[in-house]
Amino acid sequence: MSLDLSPRPGASSIGPMLRAQAAMELRLLSRNGEQLLLTLVIPLLLLVMGTHSDAVVDLGPGRPIDVVAPGVLALAILSTSFTSVAIATGFERRYGVLKRLGATPLPRWALLVGKLLAVAVVEVVQLVVLGVVALLVGWEPHGGLAAVLWLVLLSLLGTAAFVSLGLLIAGTLRAEATLAVANLVYVLLLVGGGVLVPLSRYPEAAAGFLQLLPSGALGEALRDTFAGQTPGLLPFVVLVAWTAVAGTLTARSFRWE
Repeated sequence: MSLDLSPRPGASSIGPMLRAQAAMELRLLSRNGEQLLLTLVIPLLLLVMGTHSDAVVDLGPGRPIDVVAPGVLALAILSTSFTSVAIATGFERRYGVLKRLGATPLPRWALLVGKLLAVAVVEVVQLVVLGVVALLVGWEPHGGLAAVLWLVLLSLLGTAAFVSLGLLIAGTLRAEATLAVANLVYVLLLVGGGVLVPLSRYPEAAAGFLQLLPSGALGEALRDTFAGQTPGLLPFVVLVAWTAVAGTLTARSFRWE
């Protein structure tokens, strides 16, 4: 009986390729000190400082930590799915990584899905760590299991919106410009994007504008959720709309090299 030792060239099935790509993206994210600073260190510092934030800014009625904690969860999603994705993808374009990956059997859509899977893993770790620390410093969330389910849904929608925006920037601008724009947007949304401070504390005109931003929609929905309320319809509409518009523009304008 003879063995067939003839070569059998061909690509692996899509499942193993996706797992390998997601694992590589996850390793790249975890090895980048700047990204770890954005995704975990800054939110943790803001969370701990949030116990005394009433001395800095008026957060309205209620204990400061109960207002700040949901906002920090929203900030964690913003930092990972927007800032980190935009910067990493921008420099992958600059150094020709995306061009080389595009020449492999890995479909381009699978490359993007791999990024999304890596982002999802990082966000799960973020939310668990930040949630535990928030409880340790006195956070008292309401809503029970329903609040957790709303958190999962809102996290998915927020991630989709921010990743679409991050890829739109990274796929159209040079790496240096992407770095500057992504960090600038992060700081602006952190300071005045309705992430940490409730929209009710802004002037009426500003609040009306901020609730149409993905940062304001996500932050306000999470605050309502952990206050024991059912989030309104508007945040979901805003997040879906941003995902649809930014995703369409990304698909039409993204340059792989």
